[in-house]
Amino acid sequence: MTSQACLLLQKQLKDLCKHPVDGFSAGLVDEKNIFEWSVTIIGPPDTLYEGGFFNAIMSFPQNYPNSPPTVRFTSDIWHPNVYPDGRVCISILHPPGDDPSGYELASERWTPVHTVESIMLSIISMLSGPNDESPANVEAAKEWREKRNEFKKKVSRCVRKSQEML
Repeated sequence: MTSQACLLLQKQLKDLCKHPVDGFSAGLVDEKNIFEWSVTIIGPPDTLYEGGFFNAIMSFPQNYPNSPPTVRFTSDIWHPNVYPDGRVCISILHPPGDDPSGYELASERWTPVHTVESIMLSIISMLSGPNDESPANVEAAKEWREKRNEFKKKVSRCVRKSQEML
């Protein structure tokens, strides 16, 4: 299975190098490890995250594409769907099948058709429109709903800090 995962990841990396996608860049953390990628997400225009450059690590399991990768921001980011430790919580990164808590449909969860590109575009979409009904960061979700100005200030600090890291 591992060789299938290696080939698939090599193809996706090659495709992204040949045909870059607006909004993010991706490459290997270490040339010897196809299972760990470094990604930079550019804050989407017309969002609170605009102008930011947010770094993350995408780690693929040995049985990819049957199981989803994990994505963890290494840049500071304040968002209802990002755990305080940086892990991204979106439906397509949840294991395939039925949701034990009954919140998500199986069709919203991981399927092997997803690619690095579709994952990154989903994360960019997440930045554009937080889902505060199922938060990974309860404090950020509460602030998003009840104290929007405070939320905006924290995000602005994250954007500025990401720019300083360049």
